[in-house]
Amino acid sequence: MWIRQNKLLLGKILLLLGIIFVVMSGLTAFGCVGRGTTPIGWSGVAIVDDALFLGSKGGKLVALDISTHNRLWPDISLETSKPSGGFGCAPSSATAAVIYGTPVVAGDLVYVGSYDGKVHAISSSTGVKRWVHPLEGNLKPIVGGLLVSQGKVYFGCSDGKVYALHADTGDPEWESPFQTGDKVWSTPAIDDDTLFVGSFDKKLYAIDAKDGRKRWEFEAEGAIASTPFIYNNTVYIGSFDKHLYAVNATDGSLKWRSRVEAGNWFWTSPIAYNDVIYAGCVDGKVYILDAESGHEVVSAIDLESPIYSSPVLVDNSIIIASEEGKIHSLNTDSNQIRQLASVEADTYAPLMASDGVVYIHTQNKEGLYALNAQTGVILWNLSLSSE
Repeated sequence: MWIRQNKLLLGKILLLLGIIFVVMSGLTAFGCVGRGTTPIGWSGVAIVDDALFLGSKGGKLVALDISTHNRLWPDISLETSKPSGGFGCAPSSATAAVIYGTPVVAGDLVYVGSYDGKVHAISSSTGVKRWVHPLEGNLKPIVGGLLVSQGKVYFGCSDGKVYALHADTGDPEWESPFQTGDKVWSTPAIDDDTLFVGSFDKKLYAIDAKDGRKRWEFEAEGAIASTPFIYNNTVYIGSFDKHLYAVNATDGSLKWRSRVEAGNWFWTSPIAYNDVIYAGCVDGKVYILDAESGHEVVSAIDLESPIYSSPVLVDNSIIIASEEGKIHSLNTDSNQIRQLASVEADTYAPLMASDGVVYIHTQNKEGLYALNAQTGVILWNLSLSSE
């Protein structure tokens, strides 16, 4: 039912992925927008020391020196001449393996998953490709981000499974012995030795990080695409059923389902500060709920533009970007909001903050902005046309 009620909005989101969501007689299927059409990607930013990494919408891994804004090495194209056809698209020429998930840096390697169903490991210092998985063929599209922990690379896939690879070699460690009922676009989160990941089958899964076995599952009333947020032994998730959920991390029991119903889907990951949950919604509002009870702390704040970009916490402020490119700062003490700046470009990628600076990757006028989180001054911006 949620598909029928929201198919126009879903079409908008999936058009950004370069596909059309078709609803016919209750049966959903993916198809191409047109021959040769490719997804565009909306990678977030990863920062380690003075280096910044992100995926351009053209499917290239970009590495920058934050101080000089110069490339650390030439942009790396992640291409495949034999796309997986995960959504029924099979152009004959090489296709850019676009990046939706934020790159992850661990040690000397940058890890990134691509829409063509590959995971890549690249030297952060030299740009040399270390390994790719799988070596032959492709998995189904990887839309969510990767998680690197405990010497493994974890990720969900559009085939409905969760995978773990050896972080140094890319060799398979395990694939989940169970199949979720639909695509996994959620980026995994980890707490101790348990992975948490959502699926389009409306379920949140807790998975043993050592062997991939399912510990428990919790079913919401709508699909789950956002990254789970773990806080005080509770997993917080937003759903396409217009509600937020708090689930016990130990046994999967429901702690609460938000009493307030949003005007649309929750696509972004929630964030917490001082026992309060903050969640941006596609209806353009920021919902502010008590972490323990789920009650509204204050009425939702309307930004009047959809929120697809996950927010970040800087000191005691939540920094939020709306689709139209307006950047807002929400004071957690007063729950008052002010507009910091406008980048005047579509913003879907999650925000990143480091040393009081917020980094914003925009899509239609592709660029990278560095914004002072206190003053709203744009410190610098850079076009991401590949070199």
